[in-house]
Amino acid sequence: MRDLFHIDQTITFLNHGSFGACPRPVFEEYQRWQRELERQPVDFIGRRLNGLLDEARATLAGFINADVTRLTFVPNATAGVNLVVQSLDLHAGDEILTTDQEYGACDLTWEHFCKKHGALYIKQPLPVPPADVETWVDALFAGVTPRTKMIFLSHIAAPTATIFPVAEVCARARAMGIMTLIDGAHAPGHIPIDLTAIDPDFYAGNCHKWLCAPKGSAFLYAHSNHHAWLEPLVISWGYTPEATFPAKTQFTGTIDPAAYLTVPKAIEFHQGEAFTEGRDQCHRMVREIQERLSAFYNVPPLATGVWSAGLQMVSAPLPETIKAEDVRVIWARFWEEHKVEVPFWAWRGRVYIRVSYQVYNRPEQLTTLFQTLRAVAPPSGG
Repeated sequence: MRDLFHIDQTITFLNHGSFGACPRPVFEEYQRWQRELERQPVDFIGRRLNGLLDEARATLAGFINADVTRLTFVPNATAGVNLVVQSLDLHAGDEILTTDQEYGACDLTWEHFCKKHGALYIKQPLPVPPADVETWVDALFAGVTPRTKMIFLSHIAAPTATIFPVAEVCARARAMGIMTLIDGAHAPGHIPIDLTAIDPDFYAGNCHKWLCAPKGSAFLYAHSNHHAWLEPLVISWGYTPEATFPAKTQFTGTIDPAAYLTVPKAIEFHQGEAFTEGRDQCHRMVREIQERLSAFYNVPPLATGVWSAGLQMVSAPLPETIKAEDVRVIWARFWEEHKVEVPFWAWRGRVYIRVSYQVYNRPEQLTTLFQTLRAVAPPSGG
C-alpha cells in the first residue's frame, strides 16, 4: 500500500507515531473540501459549516462509540487537554495524579496551571515492564489522597508504547468521586476505542496520527456532567448562553475546517479490507522488531500481552553507556548521516528508541534500522 501514501520512499521513515501520514485518497478529500470552501467562503462557513461538522462528528461518534453531543473537534489532543485544564477550577492544595510516562507537552500544561493556582502535579512511578492489570492499577491509586481532584492518564504511553488499562482506572476513579482525563493521542485508528465502555470524564484523541486523517484533526470527549463549566480556548460566536458543548467550543473564529470534515473519509479508508489486513501485518512486524531489539540490546520487552495488543509501535532502552543528554545528538545522527527517521526519548535517566511500522514500510527498512543502530548506538561491548 506504500503507493497510497506521500511518504518519501528514498528514506527510512519509522516514525508514524509522531505525526501520522495521510493517504492519497484521504488527502484528495481534504483538498476537495478546501476547494469547496474557497469557491464560496461565506456560504460555506456562515451557512453550511455547522451542519457539515455535525455530520462529521456523527461519523466519528459511531467509530469510537460515543454520544455525539459529548464530542467536539479540536486541532490536536494537546489542545483538548488544554481546554479541560484551563477550565478546571483548581485551588491551592488540589492534586492531579498522573504517571511518569506522560507526553511532555501535556506535562508542561499541567505543571504551568498547577503552579499558577498552587496545585500539585503528582507523577506516580509505575513498574516497567508492567505487572498484571490489578497490581498496576493499585500502584497508580496508591498515589490518591483526599486532595486528588483528577487522574490524568495516557491511553497509550508515548515513551514506552504501552496500553494503559484506562477503563479500569476510570471505573475506580468514578467510584471514588475523582474525575478522569485520558490522553488518547495515539489510540484512534491504532487500537479499538469504545468510549461508552471506558466511561471517562474527558478523553482527547488525535485523528491525524493512526487514523491517518489530515493534520489538525482531533477531538475532545466530555461527559455531559461537565459541559456547563467547560470554556473554549477562544471565545467566539459560538459562545452563547444556549450553546451546546460542541457549538461553544468548536467554532473559535475563522479557520480551515477541511481537516475535521475529512475525518469520515479517513475512517472509511481505515476500515477498508486492504488497510485492515495491512495493519494486522504491521502488528506482526512490530512483534518481530520487539524481539530483535530485545536480542540486540539484551533487554526484556517493555510491554507484552494486553499491554501491547495490536500496537504498531514498540520502544526499547539503549545501553546505559549512552547518556540521556546525548539523545538529540543520536536523533540528529540517525537522520543527517543515515536518513533514518525514528524518535528517541530521554526517560528515567535512559535513552529509548520508539519504532513505528505502518503499511507503507518495508521489511528491508528494518535492516537499515539495525545497521544504523550498530553504527550510532551499538550494544554495550560492541
